[in-house]
Amino acid sequence: MIPILLQILAVPLITSAFIFFARYKIAWKAGWIASFALLYAIALHCIAGFRVYQGEIILEKYPFAPEVSMDLLYDGLSLPVGLIINMLCAALAFYSIHYVEHRIDVLYPEADERTRVLYYTRFYFMFLLFPAAFFGVSLSTNLIQIFLFTELLTIPLYFIMGYFGYIERFRVALMCFFWAAACAVCVLTGIVLIYSQIGTFEIAELSALSGNRFLTLIVSLIFLGFATKLAIFPLHVWMPWVHAEHPTCIAGLLAVYANIALYVLVRIIFLPLHADLDAFRIPIMILALITMVYGSLLTLAQDDVKRIAACSTVSQISYTVLGVAALTVWSVEGGMFLFLAHIMAKTVFFSTAGILVYVTGTRSVNEMGGLVARMPVTCMLWAFGCLMLSGLPPFANFSAKWIMFSGIFMYGAYAPSIVLVVAIMGIFAIILTFSYTFWSLKRIFFGPLNPALANNDKIRDPPLTMSVPLILIAVVSFLIGIYPKIMMDLFHSVIGGVI
Repeated sequence: MIPILLQILAVPLITSAFIFFARYKIAWKAGWIASFALLYAIALHCIAGFRVYQGEIILEKYPFAPEVSMDLLYDGLSLPVGLIINMLCAALAFYSIHYVEHRIDVLYPEADERTRVLYYTRFYFMFLLFPAAFFGVSLSTNLIQIFLFTELLTIPLYFIMGYFGYIERFRVALMCFFWAAACAVCVLTGIVLIYSQIGTFEIAELSALSGNRFLTLIVSLIFLGFATKLAIFPLHVWMPWVHAEHPTCIAGLLAVYANIALYVLVRIIFLPLHADLDAFRIPIMILALITMVYGSLLTLAQDDVKRIAACSTVSQISYTVLGVAALTVWSVEGGMFLFLAHIMAKTVFFSTAGILVYVTGTRSVNEMGGLVARMPVTCMLWAFGCLMLSGLPPFANFSAKWIMFSGIFMYGAYAPSIVLVVAIMGIFAIILTFSYTFWSLKRIFFGPLNPALANNDKIRDPPLTMSVPLILIAVVSFLIGIYPKIMMDLFHSVIGGVI
């Protein structure tokens, strides 16, 4: 029997290859094949996850070279990350079934049936590389693995943006590629320095760097690289463009693409080297606070519904960075919990923005208004996104922020007073999130229906394959919001034993 973690990693890759080679035979069934393959992967995650929740750590060893293994690890940190990401990938695979067909009609109206099938299957062939890379990152046990899987994400992102994106899609795809390349150079340089000092790429051995004379340089390089992916100010400039102009059906995946950098930092820097990071804690927290406020103000200035969702990502990611940088048990566990809550919220919020563009044909909030009468389910989804992003009960973001800020204040109790100032300002920054989320809800869905849309018979809720997956994501966020213990027990089994 194929080991379960290897199956989890192989399922999207094998399905991707099948879609590529059988593209003309399966044609428009590619979306359903990809979706059910990811449901199978969810079942594998649940089976392995049950074992981990019972206290087992699953480690599968795959020797690759004398100094490099390709082992796969499933523990209390990788389980919730892998499972939630798999759920989002499956939801967006279903969501994309109609959305991608619509994008092909808009972008390639002159294409014949064979060419349309080619574009459709090409999307799903590349789409499945995302979950494969995400699973690879979450299950990796060494730095080379993490680096390769992280950079694999750039390939489908570039091509999907180019083939199916919006305004200036080729230029924006190239921008994303160059920013990713700059990030990769910094991270790879840090990895090479690590190997030069301890002679291994294994994450389990990174604590040997403690007290090393090059530690500050190594941490700075790796943090700089991943801070670019996390869009920390002033390295944020790529995100509003890339997140706004990509096809909205992968919006949630781009939120994961940015946020998973936090998981990597926790796994390879903040956990093994936490005792040596005092000099980094306060500067990173201050940068996170600046990014939170700046991102919120930037969002408030937007009229484009996709840019509202895109710019809000700049602000929201930094909450998780703030918590992890405080480096207390609760702040790190709460930050990781918030990471998962945020990618669920952003998938709902951004995908609902995609529904609005899909149905109305416009991205301008000023050209909308009064849509609740025609699109009640879409209004409910946007409201769910607002509640989730704003951190209001009963969704997971509320529980995660409560735990995370409790941990930050624990650090502030014995740290310089600036930490308490940053923590308090971080809480007040949540008010800005209320402002841009519920302000957009009012403008888009309430008030009089825009006359330009009044006679448009296409203004109605989207197909169930687009709305039901988003409702299920909101339900999962609700369930772990009212019972966060299941998540916190998993995180504490790893983080609590280190910090």
